[in-house]
Amino acid sequence: MLDIKIEETESYTLCSPSGELDAYSVGAFREALGGLVGVERLLIDLSGVPFMDSAGLGALIGGIRRAREAEGDVAVVCDRPATSRLLHTTGFDRIVPVAETIEDALEALDETAADE
Repeated sequence: MLDIKIEETESYTLCSPSGELDAYSVGAFREALGGLVGVERLLIDLSGVPFMDSAGLGALIGGIRRAREAEGDVAVVCDRPATSRLLHTTGFDRIVPVAETIEDALEALDETAADE
């Protein structure tokens, strides 16, 4: 079962799914990301996701696309080797910053904003 926590701070919103992100649970993740459209700075923490299939990756990409269309900045936090490998192998890390910690992800967002 997938559990999704949303935490808002002064400088960013954190979406933290926990559990397997697959065809069976992707609907809840897609809905959670849809509810975050319009957030200025969004961090998606996949550290609690031990497994993600193509449905989960598709929902992640779709959520990021919608956030960016609404002028939001997005970064992904992931410290799990298998999930990180999936993100790097698919080229996902060329779409948005992928970092091992929340602090590194925030720094990547700051660097992206400075480049614009």
